[in-house]
Amino acid sequence: MTYCVAMRLDAGVVFLSDSRTNAGVDHINTFRKMHVFAKEGERILVLMTAGNLSISQSVVNTIREKLGARGNNLDKVKNMFEAAKHVGDCLREVHGRDAAALEKFGLDFSSSLILGGQIKGEEPRLFNIYAAGNFIEATRETPYFQIGESKYGKPIIDRVISTRTSLDEAAKCALISMDSTIRSNLSVDLPLDLLIYERDALRVRQHVKITRDTAYYGQIRKQWGEHLRQGFAELPDPDWETL
Repeated sequence: MTYCVAMRLDAGVVFLSDSRTNAGVDHINTFRKMHVFAKEGERILVLMTAGNLSISQSVVNTIREKLGARGNNLDKVKNMFEAAKHVGDCLREVHGRDAAALEKFGLDFSSSLILGGQIKGEEPRLFNIYAAGNFIEATRETPYFQIGESKYGKPIIDRVISTRTSLDEAAKCALISMDSTIRSNLSVDLPLDLLIYERDALRVRQHVKITRDTAYYGQIRKQWGEHLRQGFAELPDPDWETL
C-alpha cells in the first residue's frame, strides 16, 4: 500500500508521497513513488504512483524510454492535457502487454497515478490517471487528489485546503495528512518525498526527503497530537437530559 497526495493551488502545486511497499510482513521495502520529468525554463512534470509496484515501474520506464525516441513523449507534448493522455497511453501499453499474464496468476492490473506540473504557456494543472488510462483534472472546487490509502488523511485536507491556500500551509497540511495515515496504517511509512512547485517558476525549488530525523516533521506531528487531545478535552461532555 502507499499514500500520495497532490494539491493544485493558485500559488503552485504541492506533492507528497511515502515510500513503503508491502508484500506481507516479511517483505517490506522502500521504493520512491515520485518521479520528476524536467526541462528547466520550459516544463516541470511530477508523476506519483500507487498500486502494483511492478506495473508502476513498467509504466515509468516506458515513459522514460519514449523520451529518447521518435514520436510523442513528455518532452514534446504541448500542454498538460496531452501529457496526461501520453501517460494514460503508456499505462494502456503496459496493460496490453502484462494484464493477461497477471490474470493467469490471479493478480489484478492495479495502478493509479497522479500527474501534475506546468508547461510554459499555461497554468499549473493536476490529473488523476486511473488503471484504464482515463483521467480527471483537479478543479477550483476539488483542488487535490489522493491515491493509495487515502481515507485517513482526507478529513484534514477537506477542512483546510482551498485554491487560495499558500504553498507552505498546503505542505504542512499534506504532512499532517500523511502522519494521520502512517499512524493508522502500517503499510504506509517514511521516508517521504515532498516537492513544492511554485507557479511559473518552471524549475523545482524545494524537493526534500523527510525521515524520522527530520526536525520539522517531528515537531508538527507532536504538536498536532497535543492540540487534538487538548481540543477534544475542551469539548463539552454530553448533557443527556437535554439531548
